[in-house]
Amino acid sequence: MAPAILKLGAVMPGVPDVDHPKPERLIRGNPRRETWNVAELPVRGQFYTGVWRCEPGQWRIAFGPAEVELFTVLQGRCRLHADDGTVQEAGPGEALFIPAGFTGAFEVLETLTKTYAIVDGDAAQS
Repeated sequence: MAPAILKLGAVMPGVPDVDHPKPERLIRGNPRRETWNVAELPVRGQFYTGVWRCEPGQWRIAFGPAEVELFTVLQGRCRLHADDGTVQEAGPGEALFIPAGFTGAFEVLETLTKTYAIVDGDAAQS
């Protein structure tokens, strides 16, 4: 079963993994690092990244069985509607992870500018 749509933000629920840099790597201080690892997937295929801008509208989307996307909204607002009825909205400073095999609709509520990272494992077989 495919993982759910994931929303990432400056404040995350749950307890993070906490660590510090290895002593032999420290240059100054001993900073506490907190990690909320919400997805871990093997990567192969083609990787795409860039900036995307779009005016308001809504359309159907369907991801391939080996295609995933993580995007962060810089400006504007959007909604992702999954065919199972799940809806996630994101605005500036928030990110959404779209799992492999996702089907649904993408809705731009306000002109949207986002950074994106897409891995398409099927592209390796083309």
